[in-house]
Parts: sequence; C-alpha cells; structure tokens
Amino acid sequence: MPAKVRHFLSLNDCSADELTTLLERALEMKRAGRDGETPLTGLTLAMIFEKSSTRTRVSFEVAMRQLGGHAIFLAADATQIGRGEPPEDSARVLSSMCDAVMYRANAHEQLLNFAEHATV
Repeated sequence: MPAKVRHFLSLNDCSADELTTLLERALEMKRAGRDGETPLTGLTLAMIFEKSSTRTRVSFEVAMRQLGGHAIFLAADATQIGRGEPPEDSARVLSSMCDAVMYRANAHEQLLNFAEHATV
C-alpha cells in the first residue's frame, strides 16, 4: 500500500530540519533549471485561485516552465469549485489528472477540506 501523501499547507506541517531540506532542494532545482535541466518534465501542476495573486501565479507558472513541467491556471469562478461543487470532488478529480495541486483558498478550512481528499 502506498504511503499517505503529506501536504504542505502551513509552515507547521514541517519540522525545522524538513523545512531546511525543502529549501535546499528548492535551491538545487532552481540551479538545475538555470543549467537547462528539466526535472519536472511530464508533470502537471493544477493551480486553483479563489483569490487573485499576481506573484503567486507567476512564480508557480515560471518555475514549472523553467523546470520542464506544465501549470494549469484554474480561476475558481470559472470552474465547478466556484459553482458550489464540494471541494472533495474537485480534489479527487484533479488528483487523478494532475501531479500536484496548488490552492489559493479564501478560507484555510476550505484548503484543509480539499487536502483531506487530495492524493497528490
């Protein structure tokens, strides 16, 4: 049976050592992208935005492109999430089609509910 997925929803989700390791890995991947390596080739990130954010959207899209992956922007008001679909349904569907999900929610509770049902 596969290990349970860990989600990064808050800085409290990681120990200090884990956070240091994540930041070191991020720097390695950033260098790899600058060196022309594409460690995320073939991977897709779904980005759900209930709140607009220029910096968040651009940083994720640029990083995915530079590392060989693909990002899909999903404005909540243009998806079933914005039409009242339960977050757990969207979490299951997106988990079956994408490799990762980034969710900028209006309420932290919404994010927690989504994460409870996401498998990526």
